[in-house]
Formats: sequence, C-alpha cells, structure tokens
Amino acid sequence: MKRLAFGCLALLLCGSRAWAQAAPPPPPPPPPPATASTEIGGLADLYYDYYSTKPTGDALYRNFDTKHNQFALSMAQVWLSKAPTASSRIGFKFKLNFGHASTNYIHASEPGGSTYQNIQEAYVSYLAPAGTGLQIDAGVFVTPAGAEVIEAKDNLNYSRGLLFSLAIPYYHSGVRMSYAPNDKVSFMVGLANGWNNIVENNTGKTILGALTIKPNSKVSIIENYIGGPEQANNNDNTRHLSDTIVNITATPKVSLVANYDYGKEATGASTSVSWQGLAVYAKFQATPVVAFSPRFEWYNDPDGFTTGTKQKLKEITGTLEVKAADNLLWRIEFRRDMSDKKPFRDADNILQDNQTSIGFGLLYSFSGKIQ
Repeated sequence: MKRLAFGCLALLLCGSRAWAQAAPPPPPPPPPPATASTEIGGLADLYYDYYSTKPTGDALYRNFDTKHNQFALSMAQVWLSKAPTASSRIGFKFKLNFGHASTNYIHASEPGGSTYQNIQEAYVSYLAPAGTGLQIDAGVFVTPAGAEVIEAKDNLNYSRGLLFSLAIPYYHSGVRMSYAPNDKVSFMVGLANGWNNIVENNTGKTILGALTIKPNSKVSIIENYIGGPEQANNNDNTRHLSDTIVNITATPKVSLVANYDYGKEATGASTSVSWQGLAVYAKFQATPVVAFSPRFEWYNDPDGFTTGTKQKLKEITGTLEVKAADNLLWRIEFRRDMSDKKPFRDADNILQDNQTSIGFGLLYSFSGKIQ
C-alpha cells in the first residue's frame, strides 16, 4: 500500500509539473497609447521673374513673386505644431513668415498694423471626446477658401493665381470646429473677426463654413462659405463668398483641380458689388523627378471692386517642376495675363492689355519631430 500511495503521489507531481511546463505564457501588457509628437519645420522661397512690362514697382495682379529682373526672397517660414490626439487632447500650431510676401501682401490690410505682420497662424487646439473626435481651434488660422495656399511648395504652380490674389482672404482670427463622422464626409463651422484682420475693424462677426465630400478615393468636393460685415466701422453691409473646389486623381500620374469663386458685398441699402472667377489646373507627373502643371483662369470684376478696374481678366500658366530632392523643388514657369481693358503699365508709362513673365522658383523646406 505504501508503495502504491508513493507511486500515485509521484505520478501526480510529475503530471502537475508537465502541465505547468505546457501552459502558454501570459500575454504581454498592451503598449501605452501613442502620443502626438511636436514637430518643427520651415521653408525658404526664392525666385527670379522677368516681366514684359518691366514694372518699377510690384507687378500688377501678382502675389508674392512681384519683383522684376531681380533675385528676391518671397518668404522664409518657421513653424512649430502638435496635432491633438485621443491620448493627448491639447495641440497647437505657430507659424511665422518673414519677407515681402508677409509684410506687403498677407498682412497689408491688417488693422493691427506691423505688430502682427509675421504671424501666419497661431492657434491652440482641443480634441473633444465626441464621436470620432471634435476638434476645436482658437486663434489665427489660414482661410479654408481656395485651391491654392500661401506656401508655393504645396501648390501645382509657382505663382499664385488670380483667384488666390483677388477673390479670397488669406487668414482669419476666431474659433472653428471640425468634425469627420466618417472617411467620406467632414465639415467645419467657425466664427471670426473677418477677412485678414487679427484686430477687429467693426463689432460684427464673420461666419465660416465648409463641407467636404469624398465619394471615393479619387474625388473630393469642397464647398466653403464665408459671410459677414467686412467694412471698417460698418456692420450693415455684408460680404458673401462661395468657394467650390473639386479635386480628381484621374490616374497615379494625372491629377485635376477646378476652383470657382463668387463674391458679393452690399455697398448701400440697395446697391452691391460682385466678383467671380474660375480656375482649372492639371498636373502630369512624367517621372518621380519631373512634373508639368498647366493652369487657366478667368476672372470677372464688373464693378472694379477687387482690381480697381471694371474688367475681365484671363491668365494661362505652364510650370515645369524638377524635384532635386525630397525637400528641394525647382520650378520654371511661363505666365501670360490678359485683360479686356488696359490695366498693365509698362516701364515707358504706356498702358497694355497683357503682361507676360518667365520665372524661376527655388523652394527648400524641412520638418522633423522634436519629441
């Protein structure tokens, strides 16, 4: 009996040891949630333009690349940003510009004067835990309107078009909320001081709205609305802007863009001015290094409100891009601006109905994480 009991005990111990050895190890603890990184970046934008009109001042109806027959710095930029996430809900963006693009154009009409002339964006963000995440931004941010942006490296062409220069604002100061319930629809609503003013010029406020629809991976449609009083010390005359953008990725090497703007502003109890324009773009990526981007624009200013002349403008642009490195672009550009009037004044003080330019742009940018 003793031998039998001892054998059973030994068998039980061996079986227990074998079960312990065969059991799988416990799963490792889940990794901590990823946190958003703070990023830093910047760019340098240099150019040379030669204009047929040989203007002594800035070329007419051009933004940023306005100097004739000289090598010039359009802008230098530095920025710091952190996107809000579910694990780190506070974010921010601070972007500073230096150069004549900022002082002579972006902030030319700023009521606050030179105090703010270098600020392109300065806002804080909060990602509220609502649905897929409701982002709230408060501060100074660039306008949602337009197919083109301030940074040339992010546009298809080097020069900014007529719609960018004449039809839309650059920036707003206020608060906005953005939400994307799914990957096909997103929207934004906001309230701002107005067009291009960090310091308010009246006591009214401007409404911002944007709706983006992506029916599939190749098409996106964006509708922007901006409306509010923009005249100094006047809350009665409202300005309205409708801005529509369609982006199409036709093939991996061909992309198409169309942008239509219509603006209207009351000038009295029963009077108003209006402006409208259409721009179409294409980009043909011939190789990973070389691309070609044509652009055509039509712009109508029947009241002379945005150009100073009652006229219809057209422009055609062709841009050859060479990507020397991931962060270095070189662009060669031909552009011709045409009007049904004669607004272009040449070096001999003779008015012309057209203006032609050949330009060269060099764009260097960098970005990286600092934590």
